[in-house]
Amino acid sequence: MAAPYSHDLRLRVMDAVRGGMTYQEVTRRFRVSNSTILRWVRRLREHGHYAALPMGGKKPFVLAGERAWLLQRLAAKPDRTLREEVLAELHDRGIAVSYFALWHIVRRAGLRFKKRPSRPASRTGPMWRAAAVGGVAGCNG
Repeated sequence: MAAPYSHDLRLRVMDAVRGGMTYQEVTRRFRVSNSTILRWVRRLREHGHYAALPMGGKKPFVLAGERAWLLQRLAAKPDRTLREEVLAELHDRGIAVSYFALWHIVRRAGLRFKKRPSRPASRTGPMWRAAAVGGVAGCNG
């Protein structure tokens, strides 16, 4: 990932812009793109500074504040479907999140949802009906 431009360069570019140089002249002199100058000027106008925004770090989970509620709901009814029931409840509460965000917080809590077959599959039995009834279909023997 590229590093942000230094504060010193930003200061010199913005001083040149304030001094009346055109963006093209500033671009040629400081080797900074026209769009970068526009972004810095817009940020100065809107936020009062043109400093680099913070880089790196981790964003907090969207559902971090709802973790306790979510775990309580899943403990009350463990077979609840995430996609239809829990996601719908979150949307009804005004929390617009994706299924991935929901699954991420559930996985981080250590919960797993695995499909359990009603009976285990046989390793030695026939894999399809024709083999169980009278041999392999299509074979005359």
